Amino acid sequence: MKVHGKKIDCPVTATLELIGGRWKAPILYYLSKGTRRFGQIDATIAGISRKVLTEQLKELEKDGLIFREYYKEVPPRVEYSLTEFGQSLTQVFNSIVLWAEQNLIDSK
Repeated sequence: MKVHGKKIDCPVTATLELIGGRWKAPILYYLSKGTRRFGQIDATIAGISRKVLTEQLKELEKDGLIFREYYKEVPPRVEYSLTEFGQSLTQVFNSIVLWAEQNLIDSK
């Protein structure tokens, strides 16, 4: 398989090439809950700078995982949502959440 023009033999490595890093998975997980505006994403994902968020959103859009819709209004409005390709990761994120709840989260 090829990701970003590189031939990758391992499917896990190929997937992480698309969604890996500190911010992409949290962004995708949040967008799996529905369409969001930039400010909503920024307010939800603690610790990410607006500059890095912008860069990550552009990369995810370029990779076909999210869709950016620009509305010519005053003031302008931009919304982000998962593409069909991005939605195909929802089950992966749900499995990660289940695993975390069973193995990482203290039951107090």
